[in-house]
Amino acid sequence: MRLNLLPSAEAAVRLNSLAKNLTDYNIDIAVIDDNATKYYLTGQVFAGQIIVMAREPRMECFVRRPNHLEGKEVRHVRKPEEIPALLPAATLQSAKTVGFDFGVTDVATFNRLSSLFPSLTAVNSAAAIRATRAIKTPAEIDKIALSGRLQTEVYDQIPALFHPGMTDLQLQIEIERDLRLKGCLGQFRIAGNSMELFMASILAGDNADNPTPYDFAMGGAGIDPSLPVGANNTVITPGSTVMVDANGNFTGYMTDMTRTFACGPTDDQAMIAHQLSIDICDAVARAARPGKKASALYELAIEMVDRAGLRHFFMGHHQQAGFIGHGVGIEINEAPVIAPRSRDIIQEGNVIAVEPKFVIPGVGAVGIENTYVVEADHTRCLTLAPTELRQLG
Repeated sequence: MRLNLLPSAEAAVRLNSLAKNLTDYNIDIAVIDDNATKYYLTGQVFAGQIIVMAREPRMECFVRRPNHLEGKEVRHVRKPEEIPALLPAATLQSAKTVGFDFGVTDVATFNRLSSLFPSLTAVNSAAAIRATRAIKTPAEIDKIALSGRLQTEVYDQIPALFHPGMTDLQLQIEIERDLRLKGCLGQFRIAGNSMELFMASILAGDNADNPTPYDFAMGGAGIDPSLPVGANNTVITPGSTVMVDANGNFTGYMTDMTRTFACGPTDDQAMIAHQLSIDICDAVARAARPGKKASALYELAIEMVDRAGLRHFFMGHHQQAGFIGHGVGIEINEAPVIAPRSRDIIQEGNVIAVEPKFVIPGVGAVGIENTYVVEADHTRCLTLAPTELRQLG
């Protein structure tokens, strides 16, 4: 089986983009050890490391498992210590720095891999990798758009999945079933080890106001302390809302979409907040042009919230999130980050999820989340399920 599943032209674009960013950060060689970036560079996941030689540019894939992979970049090894002898001697002699993604590489792995390059200075390649993957190629955008279309088809069926007396967990299971039947992979790839989630976050009523240890926009107590987020077996009752933020990974690239549903008549303040969420998404999408500061998009949202007098309910109530959006792609939390202290600049090819949400005590969470691709002259929405507060049942 061929290791690099990407078309050769696409693989070259991605490698050259990463090599340029590494060079800009004065990184001569980069060790790629995480599954997300290995998937970005080759179109699949394997056990082993990719060594990117930025100045050439060139990469070698040192594969431990599976052992049937083939290709001109493939070198089968039993252990990482075999890698230096298989690299071009001239490359090692001319290099001064070797990069590791300190955001994902644990200390034990770093100590082992960095010892392979004793004459090189180890530096952090996280920013170069982050910048590379933040700008999607047309092929990546096509995969994300397909995920958005399939996710939208499932969301359109959610009202019909509900029946009176149902709990949030029972509804979640029905939504997950439809997602999997539609082809959803089920996996949430999340950068770092501080966030965990299974398939979907379904928040009914006041469970939306339960704080969580994770850096998500919304909370929820969960059904067990080992995963304290999302549904907690709350019965969905008249007058409450149900916020659905379910898995959109159908292609290895995911969309992030939230829609809110009502069980019967809804509180006036909740209706106002929900419409404001829609308006903020529209305003941020119009403003998200290449060259715009991500922090300015956050301030735009805050200005709209303050004018409406709803700051106390924005991005949570008891515990509030400090962002309103983020990049999305292979992982659910990529660059850019739309937050007050973000240094990110919006660029053509960014794919961003915008999620201005509110929690109204006694009702639940309201608001939407859309995924957009930033193009040269406009921002295109990839998640097209109806945005209005739809009735369940």
